[in-house]
Amino acid sequence: MDTEEFSAQCKIRQCFQCHGDTEFYCNTCKHDLCLKCKGRHVTDLDTINHDVVIYLEKYEYSQKQETCVKHHRRIYKKYCHLCKLPVCSKCTEHEKHQIQDIRTAYKTNRQLQRKFFHKIRSETLYNSYFLLAGIKTEIKTCHLKIISCQSEMFKMGQKLKNLINTVVFKVKIRYTRYIIRRLKQQKESMNRHLVSIESYEHRSDPSANRPVRYLLLLKKTYVPKMKDTPNLTQHFLLSLTEEMNMENVIKLLSEMQISQTGKREVRNECLLKLMSTPVLHKSVTVTGVGGVNHISCVTSDQVWVSDHWDSNLILTNTAGETLHHLTDVSSGWGVHTVNMTGNLIYIDKDFNINKLSKDNRTMSTLIKKTDPCRLRCIYCSPSNGDLLVGMYNIDINMGMITRYNDTGQLIQTIPTSNTDQGLYNVPSYIAENRNGDVIVSDSVRRAVVVTERQGRHRFSYRGPPSGSGILPLGICTDALSHILVCDGITHTVQMIDKDGHLLSVIQTQQQGINFPWGLSYDDKCHLLWIGSLNNNRVCVYRYIKRRDCPTSNSIS
Repeated sequence: MDTEEFSAQCKIRQCFQCHGDTEFYCNTCKHDLCLKCKGRHVTDLDTINHDVVIYLEKYEYSQKQETCVKHHRRIYKKYCHLCKLPVCSKCTEHEKHQIQDIRTAYKTNRQLQRKFFHKIRSETLYNSYFLLAGIKTEIKTCHLKIISCQSEMFKMGQKLKNLINTVVFKVKIRYTRYIIRRLKQQKESMNRHLVSIESYEHRSDPSANRPVRYLLLLKKTYVPKMKDTPNLTQHFLLSLTEEMNMENVIKLLSEMQISQTGKREVRNECLLKLMSTPVLHKSVTVTGVGGVNHISCVTSDQVWVSDHWDSNLILTNTAGETLHHLTDVSSGWGVHTVNMTGNLIYIDKDFNINKLSKDNRTMSTLIKKTDPCRLRCIYCSPSNGDLLVGMYNIDINMGMITRYNDTGQLIQTIPTSNTDQGLYNVPSYIAENRNGDVIVSDSVRRAVVVTERQGRHRFSYRGPPSGSGILPLGICTDALSHILVCDGITHTVQMIDKDGHLLSVIQTQQQGINFPWGLSYDDKCHLLWIGSLNNNRVCVYRYIKRRDCPTSNSIS
């Protein structure tokens, strides 16, 4: 049978990109995929969340029947959840256990493990290629580093040896002098002891024939005893220790440091890179919002959006559907955030900090207002779950940042002293960079104020070098430690690096966002959400993409 005749009788499924043999199917975009294209499909940021399955799962096919290892003529039809084993009709020891149809159990467990499979496909394997490439490079250069370390260790060891030899020589001299001095002292002590004994003997002998006088003599005197000689070895060690406690020895030993490198990881700078031009990914119209002033991402297709003109906080998806609605939100700007588990944390009208569970069913008060400060903004650190709260103290007319742990316990206040009173005026938005910097948008001070994790001021960004100034509004940071801020003067989104240098400007007027105000960054898909003040539109941009994965040829 020739190929044309075979093709006429059998329909061959080919990959939609390279026409290779189909092995997988994407339920999201309805495309057939080969093994190679599937790898690109699940790692590309635009399709990273697609549901890719083996092709046979596209249909309700019958899995291959497998025979029991104990009863070779029987086929597995059930699954024991207690023993976590497939069983046949002859496996009577499982009759009283929790039994389920094996096909149902297979589908259930496949569904439960889908997130695990997805992480392996989209992140673990992708990162591993870069790890292997880095290891391959280090293998070629590590022997040079080892030789350099050996040379430094030899030099340091020789210095330490010379110091020890010098110290030992000095101690030997001190020890010899000490021995001579002690021998002279012992000689003098022995002479005095002999004199005492002779005197005692002289006094006792004449009175030996006079009982009363002899007994009185024993009462008033005693036989002189020789004191113990000092432990010369212990003294030698003490002298050695005292001599070794020298400044240069301590300095030399302090230079010897062993650092724990920890688990090998790939830095985001090796995995991601900036695109030459930002690309509009999607546009969403949020129902029930007049103007967007803040956005908090929950997942790649769900975000919380707050209304600038009213106390509305709406959970919406990429289709613009309202999934949940809150009305007790403070009238501030950056008044809500999402923690690492997907719970919403927001400031209410009474300036309390509340937490709403991810399923939107459970509400609790995390921090209750107890001081005259007015809470202005809040942010949850993605690294450790700490809450950064920006507030304005009416009594002293000054802004400040407070840090709480995930249970609501105060652990830090910025500024840390009264000498930094001019650090903030009225914090409007707050974020934390990957290097630990705390970033605050202060629209009254007309600056983006950046401090270190401990509270020391690093810099204040006051606009581009042209000198046009800036009216900072919504802010966020991305996976490459860039700072993005909406500018109310130029109506653009400006990107600066972690040290405050302007990198680029994202124009949004063409997409209907004439007044960008709210910002949020999606760490999973690396998308930037921008909200408009003058309408209810939210646009999603891609300006970061993954680097090309190293090929197996470059690793081997």
